[in-house]
Amino acid sequence: MLQIGELKEMAVQVRRDVVRMIHGAKSGHTGGSLGCADFMTVLYFNVLEHDSSKFTRDGKGQDVFFLSNGHIAPVLYSVLARTGYFPVEELGTLRRLGSRLQGHPSVSHHLPGIRMASGSLGQGMSNAIGMALAKKMDGDGHLVYTLHGDGELEEGQIWESAMFAGAKHVDNLISVVDHNGLQIDGATKDVMDLGDVHAKFAAFGWEVLSMNGNDVAEVEKQLRTAKERTGKGKPVMIVMETEMGHGVDFMKNLAKWHGTAPDDAQAEEALKQLPSTRYGDY
Repeated sequence: MLQIGELKEMAVQVRRDVVRMIHGAKSGHTGGSLGCADFMTVLYFNVLEHDSSKFTRDGKGQDVFFLSNGHIAPVLYSVLARTGYFPVEELGTLRRLGSRLQGHPSVSHHLPGIRMASGSLGQGMSNAIGMALAKKMDGDGHLVYTLHGDGELEEGQIWESAMFAGAKHVDNLISVVDHNGLQIDGATKDVMDLGDVHAKFAAFGWEVLSMNGNDVAEVEKQLRTAKERTGKGKPVMIVMETEMGHGVDFMKNLAKWHGTAPDDAQAEEALKQLPSTRYGDY
């Protein structure tokens, strides 16, 4: 468990990892990874009940997390390494040939912490529901978490899954939508207006919460509130407002950074804005 100040500093380190990884690979998804760093830090260090030394694909006896919007793999890799799933130094191999750190999470490379291949959007919630139902059948009281992009909500499979989870009372599931209003082609309101996301999930029988995903104290508070709402007959959805590119001023709220890697000068400037931490670079 980290204190609030430590969480904030770790989130900065995670952002440094993201910038350095993607810059080194010269390819990757920077904006969403930076925007979700606070959430991922709080989840893995303070909320998720997990033990990196006892990782199994089936997730028995532990909480399980599925990254459905797999293109923001760099932020997942950072928190996995920082919580002991694999050596921090391995972060420097992102997207290299033969690396376990593929551009999207891959199970074929047997990277500890990865339970499903993701990148084909819309599939994470279905996988999570299957795991959640398996936990119920096994008498395993642990929870299943998912993260989704708001652009991902354009996938029809999400709504089939949402309808199923509500109708079948999958109440050991906590899903989170990164609601930053941007996707690869621009603003979500221009590409495919999502409307009232809160009302949509509520209509499908979910308990719906909101939070500022770039405030670590609020993230921790709302994740714990979500845990308290489980086991009451409804799956839980958190609509998380974030800022794409958070922490780096020239990347903030710009769709171009959805899938753009920083060049040398941009990486140098970004790292100036993300000061070195006690946790250290890989």
